[in-house]
Amino acid sequence: MGNCTSLPDPHRSHSQSPRVLESSISLDLSEIMGNFSYDSSTTFPDYDAAPCHNQYCPLFQRVAPTFLAITCAMAALSTGSLLVALAKRPHAWGWPQSQALVAQLAVGTVLFAALLPSVAVGIGQGWRLGTALCRLTHLLWHWSLFAQGLLVCSGSCSTVWCRWDPRSRRLAVAMWAGALLLAIPAALASSTVAGPETSCIRRSVDILSPVYLLHLVLCLCLFLLLPAVLLVAMVAVPQLRARWEPSISVSWLFFGLWVPYGVGLAVDFLLHTQLLQPTCGTFEHFDHVLGLSEGLGVLHCCLGPAALLAARLCRHRAGTSGSC
Repeated sequence: MGNCTSLPDPHRSHSQSPRVLESSISLDLSEIMGNFSYDSSTTFPDYDAAPCHNQYCPLFQRVAPTFLAITCAMAALSTGSLLVALAKRPHAWGWPQSQALVAQLAVGTVLFAALLPSVAVGIGQGWRLGTALCRLTHLLWHWSLFAQGLLVCSGSCSTVWCRWDPRSRRLAVAMWAGALLLAIPAALASSTVAGPETSCIRRSVDILSPVYLLHLVLCLCLFLLLPAVLLVAMVAVPQLRARWEPSISVSWLFFGLWVPYGVGLAVDFLLHTQLLQPTCGTFEHFDHVLGLSEGLGVLHCCLGPAALLAARLCRHRAGTSGSC
């Protein structure tokens, strides 16, 4: 939700649910990929108007840049270590953590983490790279997320990544190209807002606009529907269940970290469409919950590579080598 303005509805008493206005900018960590900076050109004279007192936006401005900087440094360290391990012992990686799959996951992580410095600076000092780079940032951010999600799912239910052959190469091209197409709505919904400090945001559009709805549906499919369908398939199909190995769960850390954000997006949509009536407590606390959920998802870029590397080291010490 992340709205910084909360005004009591003049047609309701304070004992009823307040009207939560949709501001021109949503500022929460839950929309890092869409909301990069506080728009100081927008004033909120009734920001603390009774009965609601949402203090999320100032907290976001203070915490987000430092959090993203630390996460970026940790991601560089863990991904670098993973790439070194891949280069030094390429044949030690077998299904389900095959070299081809892990290398692509590392590329997705690098792409995601490389955007964090510009996002952090944009939050703290305003976006100064222009509209085109703002939209490109949104595109690349979501491209990396969709690609990683598709790779994790394909690696969990197929042995196609056992070898880097023409079949796996065609699949890789299809997945990365498909992920890029899926990321286009996020770029179309983003732009810059001029002011004393220019902001790169996901513009506040009509909650039922085609662009927003398409972006929302794609995010929910990636973060909620895709892992749920695969889990059901694993239980229902004996062949898939037989292929499941404990080490597969390591790559599923990606979904474990992003599922809470997917749930938050769904609830956010219900609140904005008033299918769920927001109360003061909802307005005051949901921004923090949604922000923390995306902050948890962002951690995948440092925790994911570290988990993959740790799983491989443990398997090597146990004397088992991955094979197809």
